[in-house]
Amino acid sequence: QVQLVESGGGLVQAGGSLILSCAASGRLSSMNAMGFYRQAPGKQREPVASITNSGSTTYADLVKGRFTISRDNAKNTVYLQMNSLKPEDTAVYYCNANYMSSGTNWYLGSAWGQGTQVTVSS
Repeated sequence: QVQLVESGGGLVQAGGSLILSCAASGRLSSMNAMGFYRQAPGKQREPVASITNSGSTTYADLVKGRFTISRDNAKNTVYLQMNSLKPEDTAVYYCNANYMSSGTNWYLGSAWGQGTQVTVSS
């Protein structure tokens, strides 16, 4: 199995910055696209940013120019640098990773992190 462990959430004032990280571990052969979603109270989970294993990035319109996603393939870790945070960015942030497992009984899977709370005060 593959596990994702997130860290870096917290409370910040509007205009501030936070960086989230998400590290994958387990029976991994290769890691494909990784990314972050968020879910605010009473709303559906929505994609925030993604990055392919070659480094191509995609962002939701609401975060373009403020958030930057990056990854360290050697560490199977993805990062989300969040700048110029707004109260509407308040949500639980989840990382997601698509991978190929190792071993003879390999499979293609998708894993989710446990979620980390980001709260932006006005």
